[in-house]
Amino acid sequence: MTVDGAARTMSFGSLYRHGMARVAACTTPCTIADPMANAAAVLDSVRECDDQAVAVALFPELALSGYAIDDLFLQDCLLDAVEKAVAHLVERSRDLMPLILVGAPLRHAGRVYNTAVAVHRGRLLGVVPKVHLPNYREFYERRHFASGAGTEGGTIRIGAQDGAQDGALDAPFGPDLLFQADDLDGLVVHAEVCEDLWVAVPPSSEAALAGATVLANLSASNITIGKAETRRLLCKSQSARCIAAYLYSSAGAGESTTDLAWDGQASIFENGETLVETERFPKGAQMAVADVDLDVLRQERLRMGTFDDNRRSHGTVFRKVSFRVDPPGGDLGLRRNVPRFPFVPAAQERLELDCYEAYNIQVAGLVQRLRATGMPRIVIGVSGGLDSTHALIVAARAMDLLDRPRTDILAFTMPGFGTSDKTKGNALRLMSALGVSHHELDIRPAANQMLKDMDHPFARGEAVYDVTFENVQAGLRTDYLFRLANQRGGIVLGTGDLSELALGWCTYGVGDQMAHYNVNSGVPKSLIQHLIRWVIGSRQFPDEVLGTLGDILATEISPELVPAGSDRALQSSEAVVGPYELQDFHLFHTLRYGLRPSKIAFLALHAWSDPARGDWPAGYPVEKRSAYTLAEIHSWLRVFIQRFFGFSQFKRSAMPNGPKVTAGGSLSPRGDWRAPSDGNARIWLEELEREVPKE
Repeated sequence: MTVDGAARTMSFGSLYRHGMARVAACTTPCTIADPMANAAAVLDSVRECDDQAVAVALFPELALSGYAIDDLFLQDCLLDAVEKAVAHLVERSRDLMPLILVGAPLRHAGRVYNTAVAVHRGRLLGVVPKVHLPNYREFYERRHFASGAGTEGGTIRIGAQDGAQDGALDAPFGPDLLFQADDLDGLVVHAEVCEDLWVAVPPSSEAALAGATVLANLSASNITIGKAETRRLLCKSQSARCIAAYLYSSAGAGESTTDLAWDGQASIFENGETLVETERFPKGAQMAVADVDLDVLRQERLRMGTFDDNRRSHGTVFRKVSFRVDPPGGDLGLRRNVPRFPFVPAAQERLELDCYEAYNIQVAGLVQRLRATGMPRIVIGVSGGLDSTHALIVAARAMDLLDRPRTDILAFTMPGFGTSDKTKGNALRLMSALGVSHHELDIRPAANQMLKDMDHPFARGEAVYDVTFENVQAGLRTDYLFRLANQRGGIVLGTGDLSELALGWCTYGVGDQMAHYNVNSGVPKSLIQHLIRWVIGSRQFPDEVLGTLGDILATEISPELVPAGSDRALQSSEAVVGPYELQDFHLFHTLRYGLRPSKIAFLALHAWSDPARGDWPAGYPVEKRSAYTLAEIHSWLRVFIQRFFGFSQFKRSAMPNGPKVTAGGSLSPRGDWRAPSDGNARIWLEELEREVPKE
């Protein structure tokens, strides 16, 4: 959604300004064969949805009549009452915001159809008939209803009994209808009815190819043991396959239990993820409400070219019926979970699985590279920081899998002018505990000589710690490692991570940007911390190793290129490039979805403004749970944009090989991210300054 025109009148905090739409899947108590009572119950829920600024409100299949009423569907008295209830619903919706999708049995062209009725602000927008009618086991819908197949392009007149035309409602009729919001880019709604989802090619698949982003299922699926999980699987997979939001609402309390039972399942899914589900077997009305991200769905379809290729092969022509949502412009909050760590799941079981997979992806990548290059030794620099620590334990596991001695890992700690006793001690203890060949190589004499040869002020005793001073050390470390690899038959194992590559926080060429192979290049800094926690928690190594890993995990992230000040404070990477936890958030939404800076800032504010809101990853220390204001987010997002788009691509364009690890993407120029080395950040910075308040 662009932020011009009407969107500019909305506050920065409005979800509708940022390409989102609030939707609801509702269940209401059913009064058997009493359409007006059911319409009243629907209206009660719609009013509650209106109070919450919901754009789309879904109700169950045949909600206006009840589903389990059998031959009553063929009674004129009931069908007359349904038409009056539809007219009542249309009239009473005039001042209500939601697009209403509600199930009703309706007469049309000499038959009765099981339909989804679309109503909005006093208009009957359209009627969508069910296409696939179950007639097996407990179902026998063909006894009462006609299939909507073949009714495309039709119209229906409701409420014209006995030839009287006064008050009749005319609307498009057919399974070929989409309901498109003119004032919300990307909000295109499709309705299908229950069994339509259970077939091999659901109508919603064709609707998604035609542009529908919100797929709604009006259902009256009865409950049996295990069936709820099957429904969930179908809805979730359909949302992923169609790159869409999928709303599901099933009949519940009040339906006839002559031979069946009902659980009132209501759920909302988005692109394979569950956004919200209600409790089942409700006593009365309830609703699942969530904010779906239309921007993300649109972006995902843009980058997945096969989605459009599929449309060209199998696309069906749909009619589009327009409506206007006219949402309020204020801050409505956000009814969806925005993970603080998009690269790191909060749920412990999922986190453990992700860490297991990430660790083994890295190990498997290194094992294959060693096999392909004739089983060389591994040469690695170990600083005592997170990245080199993790690369070293990956290397140790790779040697174990290859049945090679860990002494074939040649590990060097190379203290420089800013190296602390703590990190050096941790590096030495870790190398010793792992049983690798470990060495200390002091780079200070060589660095002093180089600075002297360059006539650098530091060589004359001046405390000048500029980029040259830093890069002399970083370059010497890498230069030594490559020459040691030449000398001792090895390959240099890189240690720099995805976050550093994104921010350009690495020394180009003869520096930590370069290696023969880099196992960390696809792993963001925020995930590396959890990988080490997982290695400790799952006891991948003996206690002596695990204890040292714990000490390293608690150490502040620092390049240690500048001597500590008089207060003994170490140089801080995050003071320069920003908090990695926040910059990883910015990276994910830039790399994975291509979102505008204003949208990223909006999401970051919801994720990070309150440490008490939302879940933290399992094992995350309480004392490190940070919060950021909008001003801080604006400031660090500006740094991210300047570094990511403005000048650091040339380092990524020449990065060494390494495995992609997360679905969030990699920065390899041979993989997920290909960009010009001489690009610029102007349009991203302008959008940030124009659209995001500084406080």
